[in-house]
Amino acid sequence: QVQLVESGGGLVQAGGSLRLSCVVSGSIRSINVMAWYRQAPGIARELVASIVSGGSTNYADSVKGRFTISRDNAKSSLYLQMNTLKPEDTAVYYCNTPLRAAVNAWGQGTQVTVSS
Repeated sequence: QVQLVESGGGLVQAGGSLRLSCVVSGSIRSINVMAWYRQAPGIARELVASIVSGGSTNYADSVKGRFTISRDNAKSSLYLQMNTLKPEDTAVYYCNTPLRAAVNAWGQGTQVTVSS
């Protein structure tokens, strides 16, 4: 069973940067789509960015130009570089695959807090 462990969150001032990492317990070479999601208090979980095995990426409009998603299949890892952070980026961030997300299977996430 695939397990995902997120890390790299923290407290940062507005305008700062953070790099989130996600380590997957199995190989991700066969996983076509991987993604980062986030959930802020009182708000439904939302898709932040996704990447396919060929490298194509998609981003939510709210993070375009500020966040960059990447993956390293050799290290079974997914990353999210977050620049120019805003208070509204404050949330718990999760990495996942769309299939696991569809059955509500999530890891513990990593908290990102952006102060104004």
